[in-house]
Amino acid sequence: QVHLVESGGGLVQAGGSLRLSCASSGRTFSSTSMGWFRQAPGKEREVVGAINWSTGATYYTNSIRGRFTVSRDISKNTVYLQMDSLEPEDTAVYYCAAGEREIMILTTRDVDYWGQGTQVTVSS
Repeated sequence: QVHLVESGGGLVQAGGSLRLSCASSGRTFSSTSMGWFRQAPGKEREVVGAINWSTGATYYTNSIRGRFTVSRDISKNTVYLQMDSLEPEDTAVYYCAAGEREIMILTTRDVDYWGQGTQVTVSS
């Protein structure tokens, strides 16, 4: 079992930055891919970005490409989401996610473990 705990959400003005952290515990060696999803009110949960735990290869959805960065610290079993140039449209609950299969987590079906979520609100 893998346990994920997010931190770092909050309220920020448009154009500002936030960094989310996700600490993992438990069977962390079994996670091959970790990443971030978000869910805005009335919308489906969507992938933001993901990272291969071993190689560090990353994936980003088009809407945030160039503004957000996913990284990981293997020694701390922690994955990060650096969010710059935030826009009101980025307002959502952000979820940390982990997958155990040999694929990058790109959809909710690829995810085996979820964090509890952290609210990010961007004011205009």
